[in-house]
Amino acid sequence: MRLLHISDLHIGKHVNEFPMIDDQRYILDTLLDIIRTREVDALLIAGDIYDRSSPSAEAVACVDEFLSAVAQTGASCFAIAGNHDSAERVAYASSLLAKNRIHLSPVYDGTIAHVTMEDEHGSVVFWLIPFLKPAHVRTYFPDDAIDDYTSALECALDACPIDRTQRNVAIAHQFVTFGGSEPERSDSELSLGGMDNVDASVFEAFDYVALGHIHRPQRLARDTMRYSGSPLKYSASEMRYPKSAPLIELGPKGDVSIELVVLEPLHDMRAIKGPIADLTADDTVSSLDPEDREDYIHAVLTDEFPPIDALSKLRAVYPNVMSVSYDNARTSAENEEILGIDADEMSDMNPLELFARFYRDQNGEEMTARQYETALHALEKSEENR
Repeated sequence: MRLLHISDLHIGKHVNEFPMIDDQRYILDTLLDIIRTREVDALLIAGDIYDRSSPSAEAVACVDEFLSAVAQTGASCFAIAGNHDSAERVAYASSLLAKNRIHLSPVYDGTIAHVTMEDEHGSVVFWLIPFLKPAHVRTYFPDDAIDDYTSALECALDACPIDRTQRNVAIAHQFVTFGGSEPERSDSELSLGGMDNVDASVFEAFDYVALGHIHRPQRLARDTMRYSGSPLKYSASEMRYPKSAPLIELGPKGDVSIELVVLEPLHDMRAIKGPIADLTADDTVSSLDPEDREDYIHAVLTDEFPPIDALSKLRAVYPNVMSVSYDNARTSAENEEILGIDADEMSDMNPLELFARFYRDQNGEEMTARQYETALHALEKSEENR
């Protein structure tokens, strides 16, 4: 059985006020081509289908068209709600869609939905595990000791009738860690300072674990536990990492092979750096491929004094400039004075980590768990309203 694993579509997302819907439609068409040409039996979507819990009509129409097209290929689809999704909206019309092999995670009610498919080697059971918080699980298991994300997932999965003699595939959307090591994150996903982690050991029963939530593609603990990553680059911190989708071949029990299929975007995202005069010079412009000029650009200007109307000058050459920042002696000194960190270290930190660092420096103590929750909620709301 051949499976294609994707996640974190974030349909309807804007990046630096640029709507990504055309790029998203393009990459969804690419995924449909992969499903057809590679004869995929089932598509796994591991959460964050939409970018916000109340998606726009355009975003809903885009997902509707994609799922309809997946159904027309003859492949099945298993999709779950992520932390950006509304579990109720994702579950809407799920019974009707299931008749066309589109299986959506229901709102969590103390059970994990599962669907069985058959091939020449027997049964494969797909477990649709939506994004869960301890409070979600504690509602249905009040007598269990559920005090963190790991114990919540352990409790939810212990209640599942998993037959380990069969092949089992988990589709989950959580911040999973292994042996105290965290996955590599970008600044487009936030974490509660490590308090929302789920230990990889809770997924030990599964032959393949299709994870969502982290935007950088990577394996975790073992080859058969993976974050597919987002299909598009949604932040400057993702520029250096090519996007891909795991193509999984399930043979008999214990036989799993994985191929990473590279995804080529409509517009790449990259950085340019230098004085504005050099970046916009005629010889620089003439040396560029016309398609490269259409890339999403994060410009880092090294001019000691900010040029007048820098953004307009850059967009005359690179129409999709997303941001302009400065790297010179003055900005480096300001960063170190305010946060006590240099520019390279700051570029590797997400907004929540930067805020936590600022809070600690200002107050002489770390934020509490409740303060982390409050800051995360505020940042997520701010992201939704961008």
